[in-house]
Amino acid sequence: MSSNYLNFRNSVPWLILLLETLFIVRSYFLFLRLDGQYLLHDSYPEFQDVNHMVIFGFGFFLMVLRRYGFSSTGFNLLIIVLGVQCSVLVEDLFIFFYPGANEGVLKSIEKALISMTAVIISTGAVLGKINLVQLIVMTLVELIVFYVSRWINRTFLEVGDHLSLMHVHLFGAYFGLAVTSCFPEPSPGLDKNRSAPKSDLLSMLGSVFLWVFWPSFNSLLAESKTKAILNTYFALAVSAVTAFMLSALTAKDGKFRMTHIRSAVLAGGVTISYAAESISHPWIAMILGLLGSVITILGSQCLQSCFNPPLKIHDTSGVHFTFGLPAVLGVLAQVVLLVVREWTNSSRLDYLVLLHIGAFCQTISVALITGFITGSVLNTRLLKIIPVSKYFEDQFYWEFPHLAVGF
Repeated sequence: MSSNYLNFRNSVPWLILLLETLFIVRSYFLFLRLDGQYLLHDSYPEFQDVNHMVIFGFGFFLMVLRRYGFSSTGFNLLIIVLGVQCSVLVEDLFIFFYPGANEGVLKSIEKALISMTAVIISTGAVLGKINLVQLIVMTLVELIVFYVSRWINRTFLEVGDHLSLMHVHLFGAYFGLAVTSCFPEPSPGLDKNRSAPKSDLLSMLGSVFLWVFWPSFNSLLAESKTKAILNTYFALAVSAVTAFMLSALTAKDGKFRMTHIRSAVLAGGVTISYAAESISHPWIAMILGLLGSVITILGSQCLQSCFNPPLKIHDTSGVHFTFGLPAVLGVLAQVVLLVVREWTNSSRLDYLVLLHIGAFCQTISVALITGFITGSVLNTRLLKIIPVSKYFEDQFYWEFPHLAVGF
């Protein structure tokens, strides 16, 4: 057994114990008491949906690699439970200095779950290339930076709290791409860097989970929940239909591709997230769902062959065209809808458009810059980087009794 593996095995439990101790101490000094007013909440059903979505949906969605299934689901659960506690800690610190911002414990956990989506999306870009210590460090750094980005949007750019949280797809995708650009690319012929029918099936199951629960995700903190739910559903429905149509049209043999389907069926939910509660006509949501699916499939066709090789970016799960490009489209759609809605109020229109474009630029800039810095720090011997030959390998982390001698 290599010394690097022994160092990794010895460092992970102590790191987790240290973090959990800090969280428990934090809860003793800062955490709000669980009084009756915090135990009941109207949004608890949506909270359950989002919890299922984040754990089950993304857990299966990331099982795209044929020999990395244990790590995809197991590490996903670990970073979620650690990340939610870290995010609530950051929220508590803010409430400690600004008591008037207190909205209750459940609301803090809801925001924490949504914030964790950014980390999970980023994980999809670096999947199989970083070890658990690096993944935990990336989770903590990204959550703190995303919270700072949200605070800037709310405080200086006057973006609503719900809308600032919906930048989670944009931030997660480009933070992950910046991190993965700092790691060596896997060998082109590496056998582990591909899917298998079983892993494709499980990943598609994750997409189905995400598809079902995405309306709750977009409406969890929205003021107009009914509009958000209905518009999200219409957008998802059209994006799913478009995904099957374009997958067959872009294939030479006219067959469906699982890579297209599992990614593009979710594009409508990502694209509509910014404007879900402000759209009054379902046909607008349906058009956005169609465009989201189109940009996802065409992006997967072009980006992987045209842009990724010269830029030296290896995006394991394709988060750029699954979440990044639809999020960019969603921001542009939100600005266009804002112009249409405020057309008669010309004195305020330029100001509002400038704020929303500024929030977009700030989010993507912070994600890229801090992601590149984080990736550079992670790609050091101090955090026990793994060699390229060990990429996408479950056996480096998990016990496989059936592969032991004598079985």
